This record gives sequence, C-alpha cells and structure tokens, in this order.
Amino acid sequence: MKKIEAIIKPFKLDEVKDALNEMGIKGMTITEVKGFGRQKGHTELYRGAEYVVDFIPKVKIEVIVPDEIVDKICGVIEKTAKTGKLGDGKIAIINIDDVIRIRTGQRGEEAIN
Repeated sequence: MKKIEAIIKPFKLDEVKDALNEMGIKGMTITEVKGFGRQKGHTELYRGAEYVVDFIPKVKIEVIVPDEIVDKICGVIEKTAKTGKLGDGKIAIINIDDVIRIRTGQRGEEAIN
C-alpha cells in the first residue's frame, strides 16, 4: 500500500476530488496548508500598506491506495490539478506498512476499502 500526498492549488480541489471519486477512491483527507517553493510568495496591499506573503495557501490531499493503482491515481491528480503555471504543487508517494480500521480491527487493504 502507498500513501499519496498531493499539494495543489485550492481552486483545483473540487475537480481533483471529483476525479478521484469517479475512480472509486472511497476516502481521503483534505488539509488546508501554507507553504512555498519556487513561487517564493508575493507582495500584497492591505489598507494602503504593502506587505510580503511568504507562505502561499495550498490544499493537501492524502489517500491510501493499493500498490497496483498508484500510477493511475497520480496520473489523474496530475492531469486535473495542472494549470501549467508556477505553484501547481507536488505529489509524494510514501510506503505504508499497515493500516488498521479502528472500528472493526480490519488490517491492510481491507481497512482502506
């Protein structure tokens, strides 16, 4: 099993969520996060004063999936989250040794399906 973490632009969340739902992904965790990469941040004007916004608002999507569909899921996220502009985000793939569903005690892929 793998955990896929995707950091994307907030306005792309609904589109990515819908695409993952269509693929049969039954659960995901969404977190509002802030960060920066090459984008570095930007300056904004507030009440006539200019200030620097170092951290850009993003959304992190986390899903745990069987190994055999990792590439497919990553491809869908990449396709639907892509704008072609700086700051589109990143996808990380992390090995998961085990998962336990607290309510039933199910383990492994049974716990994520």
